[in-house]
Amino acid sequence: MKATPKIKAPIAKKIPHELEKHGDVRIDNYFWMKDREHPEVINYLKEENAYYEIETTHTKAFQKSLFEEMKARIKEDDSSVPYKYNGYWYMTRFEKDKDYPIYTRKKESLDNPEELLFDCNQMAEGQNYFKLVGISISPDNKKVSYGIDTTGRRQYTIKIKDLKTGVVHNDHIENTTGSSTWANDNKTLFYTKKDPITLRAYQIFRHELGSNKEDVLIFQEGDETFGTTIYKSKSRKYIIIACYSTLTNEYHILNADQPEGKFEVFQPRIRGLEYSISHYNGFFYILTNKDKATNFKLMKCTENDRAIDKWEEVIPHREEVLIENIDIFKNYLVISERNNGLNKIRIMRWDGKQDYYLPFDNETYTAYTTTNVEFDTEYLRYAYNALTTPASVIEFNMKTKTKTILKEQEVLGGKFNKDNYISERIWATANDGTKIPMSVVYKKGLKLDGKNPLLQYAYGSYGSTVDPYFSTIRLSLIDRGFIYVITHVRGGEYLGRQWYEDGKLLKKKNTFTDFVTCSIHLIKKKYTSSQHLYAMGGSAGGLLMGAIINIAPELYNGIVAAVPFVDVITTMLDDSIPLTTGEYDEWGNPNDKLYYEYMKSYSPYDNIEANDYPNMLVTAGLNDSQVQYWEPAKWVAKLRDMKTDNNKLFLKTNMDAGHGGASGRFESIKEDAEEFAFLLDLEGISS
Repeated sequence: MKATPKIKAPIAKKIPHELEKHGDVRIDNYFWMKDREHPEVINYLKEENAYYEIETTHTKAFQKSLFEEMKARIKEDDSSVPYKYNGYWYMTRFEKDKDYPIYTRKKESLDNPEELLFDCNQMAEGQNYFKLVGISISPDNKKVSYGIDTTGRRQYTIKIKDLKTGVVHNDHIENTTGSSTWANDNKTLFYTKKDPITLRAYQIFRHELGSNKEDVLIFQEGDETFGTTIYKSKSRKYIIIACYSTLTNEYHILNADQPEGKFEVFQPRIRGLEYSISHYNGFFYILTNKDKATNFKLMKCTENDRAIDKWEEVIPHREEVLIENIDIFKNYLVISERNNGLNKIRIMRWDGKQDYYLPFDNETYTAYTTTNVEFDTEYLRYAYNALTTPASVIEFNMKTKTKTILKEQEVLGGKFNKDNYISERIWATANDGTKIPMSVVYKKGLKLDGKNPLLQYAYGSYGSTVDPYFSTIRLSLIDRGFIYVITHVRGGEYLGRQWYEDGKLLKKKNTFTDFVTCSIHLIKKKYTSSQHLYAMGGSAGGLLMGAIINIAPELYNGIVAAVPFVDVITTMLDDSIPLTTGEYDEWGNPNDKLYYEYMKSYSPYDNIEANDYPNMLVTAGLNDSQVQYWEPAKWVAKLRDMKTDNNKLFLKTNMDAGHGGASGRFESIKEDAEEFAFLLDLEGISS
């Protein structure tokens, strides 16, 4: 037990609110927190923030030194590897002591003068939050469209800038996704609008630059479980509308030379049929799960005969290999695969003369193709990093099989040497016999005697895979004796598509029990002990944190739950909340009693008991559109009321940001420093 806090923690008032479904009544004492305009709600969040600040006063100097240490490893005056598109080289750079990126380009040669596209530092002046997305250059290279968000709620305003004069046009399009795409006439822009309440991306409009005409609604997604977006094919021939849900896709195509033409459906949606399309040389290449191809296969059809029964197989389905993505070039097809959890990049010539894999010789690495917008080239850009190896961007000649490292991430400060660290992949066995992989990194010379602090991280939803990647920030824990573990629980796609299927809907609890299984294994193998084991997750990974402290609170000394999705049933029953309807295929629809009862059995908020819980730091964003601020706020209030220990429990709400936290690159590192200081303080480490 920890010492009783020096000041009293905020106690939220209780107003019992009955929630009835399927004859089951839940009493929610903190339902009142949903009113973001109510002064009492804002006051409660501010009281929690003040309590956090006072209770962590003794770590403030350490937080600052951690921040400076993390910042010192980062090359502040850094720039991206330039890439060429339609006659121009594009690059992004950061300048010393500045938070935001600067976007520039050079015509034809890197020796030519630089043209400034955007200096986000100037644009962000006076804003508490700033994000620029969706940079889209017109085919004649004279105009750029882009989206701006100044609240963190991911509602972007699209603007259009003349690149010759620097003048921003009067066309301002509100409440969009931020992305847009140009037709080939250089004056027609297509974009996606959001529902103002649910923020679902559901309407595609056509906008004519400088025209007084009203924007034309060309498509509306009527199914509330679907979202929609619009983009241009890499071949630049087609404008493509994509409709997507968790389990189903549908595409509509239009010749980019005919912006006022009618979009044609590519293949009408069939529930459970997932596919994506790439255009090349008179054909569409289709990555799909058609015919129960769980791990996907590659098919093709002609531009003019797209009926599903005319699709031909190019690369068959394989039980052990997940096809994640393809990149199409004039002479090459590049396939991104995953086999036994490991990234593979396969290169095939269209004429069949070459077919090989890039060689990787590690078990804890991440490799993926990057910006490959040029079509007629023999060069493939890909990135590589590992738990002990900083990131590199590599240009690979697919014909000669030679490679050039274009950029290696610099770890400044002079202390980093990758040979001082060990990485490994270990496996724990779940109760059902399934082997769960973990990627582990720690400092060489560490003894596995059960006394090491260990931070265990996972996400585990939506098929999103957390690969074993390098982090300079993480070094601040590892260099102080922490072991860091990425747990590849079911619900991601680390071991293929079935790995995802086995961690969603009525199998969601596998995600939580996998994590606990791995925690027990780490303790058993003396990597750590329950006195020194910590867990971290955000968003759906925050749900994971909430679930594990209900299942096995005794295993963990501390938890960091960032913007956690913890009030599962109430959120999934409220279809006015952003994301809800589109999530039914992930979590289930609680309007169905079967799913309601299953969700209720694991929903963290509904399963809090009078119990001892670990030390906890919980974060929220007032403008969060993904996980509404009231979920973590209600959860903390209920935990504080019911827990039987004197352990630390903090709620820290960013009053200016949304789901991704602070927008500046250094502001987000300050958040990392706060979280690490919380963990290190629990270990008695203060420098």
